[in-house]
Amino acid sequence: MQHSIWKDFHGVLEKFNIKCELLTSGITKKKKQDILERLLNGEIDVLIGTHAILEDDVIFKNLGLVITDEQHRFGVRQRTIISNKGTNPDVLVMTATPIPRTLALILYGDLDISIIDELPPNRKKIDTFAVTKGLEERVNNFVKKQIQEGRQAYIVCPLVEESEEINAKSVMELVEIYKENVFKDYRVEYLHGKMKPKEKDQIMEEFKNGNIDILISTTVIEVGVNVPNASIMIIQNAERFGLAQLHQLRGRVGRGEYKSYCILKYQGNSEIIRQRMNVMQSTNDGFVISEKDLELRGSGEFFGTKQHGIPEFKIANLFEDMPMLKMVQSLALKIIQDDPNLDKEKNEKCKKMVEEKFQNRLEL
Repeated sequence: MQHSIWKDFHGVLEKFNIKCELLTSGITKKKKQDILERLLNGEIDVLIGTHAILEDDVIFKNLGLVITDEQHRFGVRQRTIISNKGTNPDVLVMTATPIPRTLALILYGDLDISIIDELPPNRKKIDTFAVTKGLEERVNNFVKKQIQEGRQAYIVCPLVEESEEINAKSVMELVEIYKENVFKDYRVEYLHGKMKPKEKDQIMEEFKNGNIDILISTTVIEVGVNVPNASIMIIQNAERFGLAQLHQLRGRVGRGEYKSYCILKYQGNSEIIRQRMNVMQSTNDGFVISEKDLELRGSGEFFGTKQHGIPEFKIANLFEDMPMLKMVQSLALKIIQDDPNLDKEKNEKCKKMVEEKFQNRLEL
């Protein structure tokens, strides 16, 4: 998928004689060495890459701008590592994953924040439906109808646990059912994290070119995928996903001129599951969804807080106590402006507490 992104950039930049390269962990040692040498010599103007860019041997001649896409996949420390590869470069971080506006002030308190809260031109609203197992046949018929009209479909399997192997198995079991039975008359392919990068890129290219009708996948298609002809997203066991992630997945369709749909297949009848499904059906506003996600799941489970360096709160609640946290943040900024290293006598206790609380991080 990174290769697809690189191709898009390369196609635009080469017209202006801007040299663009791609660095991932999957390239050959010889190719990597060539890129590193040209990067150091200033022969590469734009480097696009994965976390491979964080490695020590990636040295820029004169890094002036760092753009981090899908910022929620990077922690504060990783962001700092990239920035330190230049001399005070400009930094732009981006994410399409909705984060509550108030929480964003805490997570990105060191940045100026801009919010784009409107759809791109010509984008149509995605209709979302939450259904139980009893409507499965009707859903399958709807998928067939969309394909017969020339569209394509995603079917997403849930994250069973933090194991690529188990998730790959989950995908393959579904592939067998759909390929051999339910959608046997259509072109069905699959994608999961255990596949080699080259295989994944090839499948996505085939899907993008319209040679695959139905793509069965884990959440690896959550980001970096743009297939305007795909108009339907089916999410299996939607109750296992956070609302923010469901919203992110839903954003893979509705990227072209066609009316698009997201169907959440869920199990269970608890009040919280019903509330979460209702939220997804009632709004496409990522900020409303993320606020509700934080409220329903609690700050302890809200995705992304640990990697951003926020310590686990024993008493405070990120959702309920946000006004107080904003007030504390404002006071903290004043203290930093007055005494950046907390050297003054009045800040002695504060400095000691910071050192005790963040000792492990300070040693990194």
